[in-house]
Amino acid sequence: MKIAVVGLGYVGMPLAVHFDSVAKVIGFDINKAKVDTYKKGIDITGEVGDESIQKCNVLFTSNTADMVGADYFIVAIPTPINHDKTPDLTPLIKASEMLSKIIGKDSIVIYESTVYPGVTEEICIPILEKESGLTAGVDFKVGYSPERINPGDKKYTLRNIVKIVSGMDKETLEKIADLYELIIDAGVFRAESIKVAEAAKVVENSQRDINIAFMNEIAIVFDKMGINTKSVMDAMATKWNALHFTPGLVGGHCIGVDPYYFVYRAECLGYHSQIILSARQINDGMSEHVAQRVIKFLSSLKKPLSEAKIVVLGITFKEDCADTRNSKIFDMVEYLKDYSISVRFSDYMADPQETKDEYGVDLEDVSAFTDVDLLIVAAPHEVYREMKQEDYKRIMGEPGDDKMVFDIKNKLDKNTILSCGYRYQGL
Repeated sequence: MKIAVVGLGYVGMPLAVHFDSVAKVIGFDINKAKVDTYKKGIDITGEVGDESIQKCNVLFTSNTADMVGADYFIVAIPTPINHDKTPDLTPLIKASEMLSKIIGKDSIVIYESTVYPGVTEEICIPILEKESGLTAGVDFKVGYSPERINPGDKKYTLRNIVKIVSGMDKETLEKIADLYELIIDAGVFRAESIKVAEAAKVVENSQRDINIAFMNEIAIVFDKMGINTKSVMDAMATKWNALHFTPGLVGGHCIGVDPYYFVYRAECLGYHSQIILSARQINDGMSEHVAQRVIKFLSSLKKPLSEAKIVVLGITFKEDCADTRNSKIFDMVEYLKDYSISVRFSDYMADPQETKDEYGVDLEDVSAFTDVDLLIVAAPHEVYREMKQEDYKRIMGEPGDDKMVFDIKNKLDKNTILSCGYRYQGL
C-alpha cells in the first residue's frame, strides 16, 4: 500500500510518520526548506520528535512526481481566512489542482483540512474531475476525515483521539475507515456523510470558541469589579458539572479561524450568526483588553511610557507548542505601539527566522533581560511555568510595587512571584 500525505505541518507530519509503520509513505510539501529539515531528521513541529523522524522510512519530497501511483492521497494543508474574515480556499484549490494531474483510476483522495460543509463535494471534487478527465465515484473516490489533534498536547495525540471518517459512498467509507484503523488506537467514527464530517469539525471548534469567549467576558467584568478571575474559577470548579475553560488570547490556526468558516456558510444561506460571531468578536477583542491592562499599570510608574522595560515570554499561539500562526500577542503589541511603548520578546520554542519573517520581531535569549518593569507571560511553556524565585529576580531585579508579572493564562505560581516582592496579575 502506498500513501501520499500532502502537507507536512502539525497534522501531516504525524500522519506520515505513523502510517510509515504500515505502508510506503510519501510526505509531500511545497516548502522545500521544510522538507530538507525533515530529511535531516529534525522535527520542527515537535509533534513526533527527531528520533521518530530519523527512524522512519518516509520519502520526504517537494517533487509531485514522487506521489504518482499512490493508492491514497491525504490532504492536510492549512485553510486560513482572508483579512475580511472570509474563508481562503486558495491552498486547498491549488492542492486539488495539483492532485488532479497525479491521481489515477482507483485512487482515493482524503481531505483533512478544516472547511465549511460542502467544500469537498462542491469545490474539490469538480476540480479533481476537470483536470484529470476522470469521474469521481467511478474512476476515483473521495472522502473526508477532519484532523483533530491538539498541537503540543502530549496526552491527546493522533493515535488516541477518535478519528471521524466519511466517504462519498459506503465502499469508500469502509476503505477509509480500515485505513485509519491501522494507526488510530482509539478507533474511528463513521459519519453518515462528508458534509456531516465537515460540519463536526467546525462545530467542535466553534463550541470551544464560545466557551472561551464566555470566560473572557467574565474576566473583563471581574477586572472592573476587582475580583480575581482564577479564584472564581477555582471555586466554580468544585461543582461536578463545571466546564474547565479559562480566559486567554485565542489564536492559532483552528479555534481562531474555523468559526469564521461556519459563519460564512451560514450567511451565504441567509442566516446571520449571533452566538458564534459574538464569541469571535469577544475573543478577537481580548488583545486590546490585555493592552489596556498593560497601559493602566505602566501609567502608574514614575517614568514615561516609552521608557518602560517590557518583556514578553512565549509568543506562540499557545503553550508547549512551536506554532506562531495567528498569535494574538502581536495584536496586543500593535495597540501598545500607539502609545510609543516598545516590547522585547523571548520564546525558546518558536523559530527565530519564522518569527522575524512573519511578525518582524527578533527573539532574544531570556538571559538578555534585566531590571524589567513588566514581564508578560503570554504562552506559558513548561520552562516558564517552572520558574523559581531566582529566575524572576534575574529578569526583574530589585523587588517593588513598580514591578509586575502579567500571567495572561493564569498558569504560573502566583505565590512564587509574590514572595519575590513583585505584583502579580492574571486575566
